[in-house]
Amino acid sequence: MIPLAERMRPKTLDEYIGQKHLVGPQGVLRRMMESGSISSFILWGPPGVGKTTLARIVANKENRPFFTLSAVTAGVKEVREVIEKARKSLFFDAPNPVLFIDEIHRFNKSQQDSLLGAVEQGVFTLIGATTENPSFEVITPLLSRCQVYVLQPLDREDLLELLDRTIRTDAELKKRTVTVKETTALLRFSGGDARKLLNTLELIANASGDEVVIDDQTVTTCLQQNPMAYDKDGELHYDIISAFIKSIRGSDPDAAIYWLARMIEGGEDPKFIARRLVISASEDIGLANPNAMLLANACFDTLTKIGWPEGRIPLAETTIYLASSPKSNSAYMAINRALEVVRETGNLPVPLHLRNAPTKLMKQLGYGEDYKYAHDFPGHFVEQQYLPDELRELSLWKSQSNPQEDKMAERLKKLWKKRY
Repeated sequence: MIPLAERMRPKTLDEYIGQKHLVGPQGVLRRMMESGSISSFILWGPPGVGKTTLARIVANKENRPFFTLSAVTAGVKEVREVIEKARKSLFFDAPNPVLFIDEIHRFNKSQQDSLLGAVEQGVFTLIGATTENPSFEVITPLLSRCQVYVLQPLDREDLLELLDRTIRTDAELKKRTVTVKETTALLRFSGGDARKLLNTLELIANASGDEVVIDDQTVTTCLQQNPMAYDKDGELHYDIISAFIKSIRGSDPDAAIYWLARMIEGGEDPKFIARRLVISASEDIGLANPNAMLLANACFDTLTKIGWPEGRIPLAETTIYLASSPKSNSAYMAINRALEVVRETGNLPVPLHLRNAPTKLMKQLGYGEDYKYAHDFPGHFVEQQYLPDELRELSLWKSQSNPQEDKMAERLKKLWKKRY
């Protein structure tokens, strides 16, 4: 029997659920199809949101020959064969064929290069589908010839609409009595993926008789899996860690602990999280609260000692502490500015009075001469030049407004008078 997800695959835009920003009344893809002028494009989005379906609808609407390749199994040879078939299908004023490449990000450079000429010559209209950011995975020449459209996970209303339509219209389910009592678990396990929802519904239906009941307990029992798991090498991995760090930087402990829970529940490597906390402590909290670095390092050390699942507790403690701490990126900005100066000015000589003089010759050449030993002066400070001559007036560290750095800046102003 044909799987439920395939039986419910839409054949027209009016049957298509979700992605209203692309296929709604004012959607760019709908307007493109209505104009009859289809250009090459790449659909970027998570699994199960309708990338393949949309490509087929475009081809069917335009009545074009439709070729498909999977980047998982196809090589350069298969690409060339499809290009040749597309060439042979071109005649008179007929629209050029559509070549759909699923998981185009898996094509290596040579495979993607082999597509370029055919796209430029109009041998076919290329539609690619990818779950990964195409700006990282698709070569620039090919990317420049394609528009990128972003597909979003289906929201709650989209999934409920799909569920209702499936129960009402699928020929097999109409033979049974389907009762929907609860949808919380079904929607959670689906995670915005239409295919997952339909596969789950089919699994429950296959395990039931004429009476099919959809409730949270049934869904959970049937699946017995982690609904939050995500690909640690995929786009979602980077999106969630980005949201986590930005929530800490934005001083929102509730959001930070939520994203931490998403990573923990998704099976993220705890040491990866701990490393990012150490980075955040130095980059985003910095001199505003030097204790943040100490706690982040202690968290990393504690995690390696106590393991999992108890390690989630120091991770949570550190996350909340960092998110609640005052923020400063003055050290981060200072080293970036210093690196820029070094790259611009090159290897400037060290002033003679700052050089070591371990040999008699070095002393004769003036190494270390007139150096003032700070501890010999009141307050362990004496004003002298520490930068190269060409940069003697350079200012790199700019204190930021927080109690800790205000004290540091005040002390430096008293010592240096003019420089700080």
